[in-house]
Amino acid sequence: MSIHLLLGLIMLFTLSGRAQEFEDFTAVRAEVDFSDKLRVWDGFGFNYVETAQTMDYAKDPQEYGGFSLLDPSEKEEIIDMVFGADGLRVSLIKMFLDPWHQTGPGAEFDHRTTTKTMREFVRMGLNTTRERGEDLQIITTLYGPPAWATQQKILRGRDIDPKMKGAVADYMVDWIRFLDEEEKFPIKYISLHNEGEDWYRWPADGKDGNIGHGHDYNMHWPGELVAEFIPLMRSKLDARGLTQVGVTNGEPTNWYRFSTWGQADALARDRDALNNLGIITSHGFYSGGYRNRWFGPHTSEGIDKLRALRPELKAWVTSTSWSAMDAKNIKEMHGNIYTSKVNAIIPWAGIQRPPQWVGGDPNPGSAFTISENGDYTVRRGYYFYKQVTRAGRPGMAVTNTISNDSQVAIMAFAHNGTANPDAIVITNWGDDDKQVDLTVKWSSSNSFEAFRTTEGDKDANGKSKDNGEKYNYLGDYETADGKLLLSLPKGSVTTLFAK
Repeated sequence: MSIHLLLGLIMLFTLSGRAQEFEDFTAVRAEVDFSDKLRVWDGFGFNYVETAQTMDYAKDPQEYGGFSLLDPSEKEEIIDMVFGADGLRVSLIKMFLDPWHQTGPGAEFDHRTTTKTMREFVRMGLNTTRERGEDLQIITTLYGPPAWATQQKILRGRDIDPKMKGAVADYMVDWIRFLDEEEKFPIKYISLHNEGEDWYRWPADGKDGNIGHGHDYNMHWPGELVAEFIPLMRSKLDARGLTQVGVTNGEPTNWYRFSTWGQADALARDRDALNNLGIITSHGFYSGGYRNRWFGPHTSEGIDKLRALRPELKAWVTSTSWSAMDAKNIKEMHGNIYTSKVNAIIPWAGIQRPPQWVGGDPNPGSAFTISENGDYTVRRGYYFYKQVTRAGRPGMAVTNTISNDSQVAIMAFAHNGTANPDAIVITNWGDDDKQVDLTVKWSSSNSFEAFRTTEGDKDANGKSKDNGEKYNYLGDYETADGKLLLSLPKGSVTTLFAK
């Protein structure tokens, strides 16, 4: 008997007991409706971080991503796992613009020295992506301006020097020109700041850029400054012939802060800024519960406010935690998609060299880590992320889902006229195995192939032993009258692809 026939018989037997399962309240009731499309999906992405913290690049050069330590064959392996046909197949890339590209306003630009490895990573990834007939969209973010651009005249100085606003805009525009004209990269957006809403990082005089010891580059960007810079950047990009590059509002720490700290309101009140806004961007870090000032649940309030004025606006998460690289992390992505209502997600640095982050990275999860001797490790985060990246492809549509158990989070992506199959991602982030009674409506197929990643067993301290399934193929499943009964292990993510 073939494995496919055996699986089919098992599923048929399981389905025959469906009525009894649900009547006895032993299964979670869930539904996916592929005809109920919520918004177009732009895809999932990857962020390579090279220069993020050093206070003196000449004395202390930084290469946080660690790609430079690998030999050519290892680099190819990483690139294939991220961009290859059997890898993550990410469609978006985030690149940082650090503060070391110009010694003063009007001075010669050096876009190469501090970005060498990041550009190599992106160049290799772009080539691999295009070889399989697809392309990337790149967003670049001003990590922090040079010291000369601030009133404090130090790195991480809090306040922009009003006389330097035009020079800061030119700093960003020339970097975009370099990536577009010299690297031939497909630059789609420029993002104005990194967590610039967080005024609390500085003392009252704004002169101690090291408060917190080791935080990455920042400058304070109140909403009014953001609103001022959007049309300024638009005019300067157009003057340089970079009309294809959109301007975003920058990247607050999370959607709650974007919504409630005045960022969204400043844009809604400034028609010139709103009309010149390319997309809405924010980090998507989640912090539920009233524990401390980092409180920040998922919300779409700010996005909704701007979409009420410009309904076509898309929203991208441009950084978010890998958390414990577990099923709960995929639930966080579910929250960004279904609660914050975004069109794309790019997590925080996907490849990390831990000793290079001063004081230890507060978001240490990743897809890969690089050791100081040049070895790399594929982490559990890679396999959980793979569950969603291969499901939600550019041009697909996020579709409505229902689950009557909050520990069972369901994402669904309709093919929406693309060559990609309808896909369903089901997360059981609870501590118990669950049965799910799933109704599938308006799919292009009644046959699905399934893949699963699990957290694995846990030790006495509740920490995973990392012995779980890693994007394991489960076989083919057939719906009966549009229904499936699925068994979901605790701490698991299962993806179903229509055949």
